[in-house]
Formats: sequence, C-alpha cells, structure tokens
Amino acid sequence: MITPTSSEKELTQQHCQEIPKGSKPLIIPVIESHLSQLTGWDAPLNYAQISKEFLFKNDQQSIAFVNAITWLAHKEDHYPTICFNYNRVTITLKTPNAKGLSLNDMILAAKINTLLD
Repeated sequence: MITPTSSEKELTQQHCQEIPKGSKPLIIPVIESHLSQLTGWDAPLNYAQISKEFLFKNDQQSIAFVNAITWLAHKEDHYPTICFNYNRVTITLKTPNAKGLSLNDMILAAKINTLLD
C-alpha cells in the first residue's frame, strides 16, 4: 500500500482546471518539488511529461486499474496516456495546451496513486 505524503494529500483535494492553449508549463524546480512528493512518478530529462509503471498479478487486475483511471480522468477532465499489458500498466501524463507539465498532471498523478490505497 502507498501512503500518500502531505503534499500528495493536498493535491488529491484539488481538481483539474481548464488549461488554455498557449499556457506556460510548470518550471523544472516546481516539477521536481512535486515529484519528490509523488511516490513512484518520474520525468525524463526534458521534463515534458511524467510517468509511472504499475505491476499487477494478472490481466484482470490491470484492466480493473485502467478502468478506474479512465473514470477518474473523465471526472477530472484530464486524460493520461495509458499502456497496458498482461500485468503491467504504464501511465504518462502531460498537458498538450502547455506543451509540457501543468498542475493538472500533478493532481491526477496524486489521485491515481490513491487508487491503490
């Protein structure tokens, strides 16, 4: 079980907001600060997205997790890229309208982490 940090808890209490096209992405120090609080999430060197891999016992658990994420994404109106195989689900988050990462990505990452509590 993942125990959310206080920052993760604060993020889970927020909701994704509309990001207008041409918005500025989060700056690297802000991204790093959030990532230090988001268990298991990582960014590539260009900080254009964040991702996390989840492992399960079988395909039924993987599919159930994907279904939970799609429900959450619909509720927050912020959609991840989801790749899954038999027992592996990889989630990637980015905000196209900001051409990088926004607070929405951090909020959704924190909420996805709580799905396994």
